[in-house]
Amino acid sequence: MHSIQGSHASYNVQNVVDDKYGLIVHTESVSETSDVNQFALQIDQANDVLEKPCEVACAEAGYANTEELQKIDGKGIKVVVPSQRQALHEEEGPFSKSHFRYDQEQDCYWCPEGHRLNYAGTDKGSRKRHYQITDEKICHHCVHYGECTKAKKGRKIIRLPLEEVKGRLEAQYEEASSQEIYARRKARVDHPFGHIKRNLKTDGFLLRGQSGVNAETSLLGTCFNLARMITILGVSGLIERLMAFRSPALE
Repeated sequence: MHSIQGSHASYNVQNVVDDKYGLIVHTESVSETSDVNQFALQIDQANDVLEKPCEVACAEAGYANTEELQKIDGKGIKVVVPSQRQALHEEEGPFSKSHFRYDQEQDCYWCPEGHRLNYAGTDKGSRKRHYQITDEKICHHCVHYGECTKAKKGRKIIRLPLEEVKGRLEAQYEEASSQEIYARRKARVDHPFGHIKRNLKTDGFLLRGQSGVNAETSLLGTCFNLARMITILGVSGLIERLMAFRSPALE
């Protein structure tokens, strides 16, 4: 993985943290360098720990994979994850895809000037659907040619397999309640990483192999949770809570 110090053989630590107390609900070290395929897996495993589904699942734009987000959204859980465009605060231009109207009945797009883009084919691998202007001369004679497109064959639109889901989740992220949740995300989920790296002075793993690394990851997560619970409950309060859950076999 790439870091400020260079490229190293590494594991990617995933933490799922609860919003109310900031405790680590699930932690795992994975071998994938990117977070893009981790969202559904990590949320599902956290739900298994809690033995009930969460109400809201929130993550940063590195997890913005529509197929992954849909897996959790389909379970009735509110998903708050910005797209890359939203995270970078990129403003859409006057001729971006969002300004082209999709006609589901006729399976075509209509440009802002009222011209039709017909279905032209689908990529077998990505399943992306392509739409092309009916006549290239329409674009060439348009007052916006050169700004909307410079292509000789005229304007083209690519529709993603889950385009409607992507649009709905982007709109959901923009809601005021979602923005409040997302504003808390950094303080909640980055706190454990800061404590483990700075206070526990962990800048690498001692063991090799994924099972050993995950054992270390679990120990570090437990250490963080104990320190966090002492902050919340105090030492005596934590001991009382732990004693309430002790096994009869230990008495």
